[in-house]
Amino acid sequence: MTVLRTLPTLAIGLMLSSATLPVAAGMPAAAAGKCAGGWAGSVRYSRTYANSSSKTVQRVSGTGTETSNWSMNSNYTAQVSVRATPDPDISLARANISMSSVSKETKSSNDRRICPHEKTMRAMSGSFVDQSQVRASGNGEEADVSVGLDSDGTYRVGISLPSVQGISSGSSSSSYSGQCTAREGKSLSVPDTPTTIDGVRFSSSGTDRVSPSAPDQLSGSHSVSLLGATETLSWNLRRCGGALRLVDLKFEDMKFPTWNAWKEITEQVGTIDGNLVRVTATVANDGPEEKAATVKFKETYKGDKWDGAKPDGLIEESSVSVPAGEEREVTFTWDSSGYAWYDDGRPRLVQRIRAEIEDKGKKVDEKTRNLKVAPKPLLLVHGLWSNWKAWETWQNILTTSHSYDWKAFPVGEQPQHGKMNTGEEMGNLGPTYSIDQNAEQLKNYVNYAQKDRNAWHVDIVAHSMGGLISRRYIHASMPSYEDGKPQVAHLVMLGTPNMGSRCADLLSAPLEFDGRSMEALRELRPSVVEKFNAVHTARKGVKFSVLAGNPMTPVCYMLTMNDSVVAPASAIWTIEDNETQPVFHTDMISTPVFSSFVLPRLRVGPAGEKTGGKPGVRGKLSALMQGAGGGGYALDLAFACLELLGKAGQTDPAGPDFSKPDFSKIVKVEPGKAVEVSIPVKDGRNFGLTFAAASSVSVTLVDDKGAVVGTNLTGKPEASQMFRSILVDRPVAKGAWKLRLQNADQVEREVILSTWSNAS
Repeated sequence: MTVLRTLPTLAIGLMLSSATLPVAAGMPAAAAGKCAGGWAGSVRYSRTYANSSSKTVQRVSGTGTETSNWSMNSNYTAQVSVRATPDPDISLARANISMSSVSKETKSSNDRRICPHEKTMRAMSGSFVDQSQVRASGNGEEADVSVGLDSDGTYRVGISLPSVQGISSGSSSSSYSGQCTAREGKSLSVPDTPTTIDGVRFSSSGTDRVSPSAPDQLSGSHSVSLLGATETLSWNLRRCGGALRLVDLKFEDMKFPTWNAWKEITEQVGTIDGNLVRVTATVANDGPEEKAATVKFKETYKGDKWDGAKPDGLIEESSVSVPAGEEREVTFTWDSSGYAWYDDGRPRLVQRIRAEIEDKGKKVDEKTRNLKVAPKPLLLVHGLWSNWKAWETWQNILTTSHSYDWKAFPVGEQPQHGKMNTGEEMGNLGPTYSIDQNAEQLKNYVNYAQKDRNAWHVDIVAHSMGGLISRRYIHASMPSYEDGKPQVAHLVMLGTPNMGSRCADLLSAPLEFDGRSMEALRELRPSVVEKFNAVHTARKGVKFSVLAGNPMTPVCYMLTMNDSVVAPASAIWTIEDNETQPVFHTDMISTPVFSSFVLPRLRVGPAGEKTGGKPGVRGKLSALMQGAGGGGYALDLAFACLELLGKAGQTDPAGPDFSKPDFSKIVKVEPGKAVEVSIPVKDGRNFGLTFAAASSVSVTLVDDKGAVVGTNLTGKPEASQMFRSILVDRPVAKGAWKLRLQNADQVEREVILSTWSNAS
């Protein structure tokens, strides 16, 4: 037989609330302030209870089991408004009370039996659910609030809440399956029945102490937990403070990825630069008549080490009418963009926002809260023949530059959230992902970073090919948000071949001829990037910046100084905010480059955000070619672009085809061994060799006379470059030269090489 379990009354709460309340008292002489009025303000009481049990036992038959689960959850809250009276020892209190409680028990049994006239076992089961609930509420109920103050400055706050009327109800159901004689399940319900929820008495511990600087203001909270129940009392009281007061000032941001899913911000965690923050001030009227108030929200620097004397700045102003004895909320949405930094570039570790209430133009109350705003998560996107470890030191760099709250997210560090494949390490000639496929991995990693930091906006720093991958993501996949700001605030590119690389032409060709096309390398060919640029035109409001390098003599038919992979004109492309530095391609993810180029573009304060970026950052080109005077930016750029692109894929019989090498070969070198390769050389103004290999491979070029004409050796800076080159910058005659390859590694290494000539 099924028994309907009835819900017990709230005896548990009463058991916890056994403290005796002190009698309402005035301030003893030893602790008295200037005020002798009664207390006014708000008190909140809550009681939560949660308990559950679960067990499985063997049935008497020994062939089955019975499982039972029981849970009970109860919540009781009371918001008490306290108003002063002319008698300093008496205050009037009204409580809004809400209570709900649910008890549920489920049982399930399983057995196996042979029914009469049957030969096989049957599986039998039954399930039973009993549920009961109580709900109650009361608005404007008379309550008692007492404040007892001791001569030593400690005090106790207590409440006495009345009983309230409620409704209890319940239900019961059963179902069966597999019985020898079929049984029909039943459902029963208990109609709503009036019930009474007992009153509550509870007080603080008496250990809170009056502040000597504000003896007429009391605020605090006290909690007690016992046997699964927790009671909490919080209070905000004052005397002689006028009718209007600020009860609370709170901050909320939206839980990514759900727009408008507001959640309260804890001071220790804070929010992220670029998030929208909902600021709410709760205004109470302790007077006997409705009051109109003006609420002002201000950015305040009071207490700041550097800017403490700076005047407050008004953020928002609103008006509100508050009925007697009630509270009203005033809310506005604040854009935190730029508030991780000061406008002079210093890290801003905390933002202070103050709410003020004015009554007829006179300030009557205020509250200030700190809000920590951390910089946007920084996505780090590696390039060709690389992986996330290229950025391994950047978390320390970010921590030093701001705080530990500035988080780096190198794509692939947590591969379960996304991992790109661009060749892993230098000299790896195996299959890779395409730009499109790598952009999908980046998309996943951006989403991971946003969830991890609860950030609606991010920044990206991309090295080399990582810039093209990032551009693909922005163009094809970057979502839009209702705040109108791009998800990626800033894309900072370091040595990105935005118009391709001649080196990719030279080294992709032999792989393609051998049927081993390496997609990441092929997609860096200028002719391929030209098609990429024709499609990927959308920037969607993302700020683009690019750094070009020019410390290297001409390589790979690049007829200007370059970074060993990319010519400045290719990196700069059509990006207005650019800069050229004498830095090698593989050195662009170093600390000096971060400090000189990356950081100034990411530490943008509020003023910079409002003007669309870092003040003073604009396009510039220090030098496109060695010895250039830097004058005439537009002319230099146009000339370099024409020189680079005009020769891409050139097939004019009067000139060389810059997309094809004179000679190419793929060579395997065993561990610790040396290999000699014959290199055909034709008559020309000059001769160049470009190859890709692990840094453990040394190369020596010998002419047909036996003279060493160039080296690229392990341990030297040039051996760490992605594309390694030797240039013989003099006329050469047709002949057979020798190339000696020495592998100092413990594993076999593969070398791909191409030659070119008549660069001018």
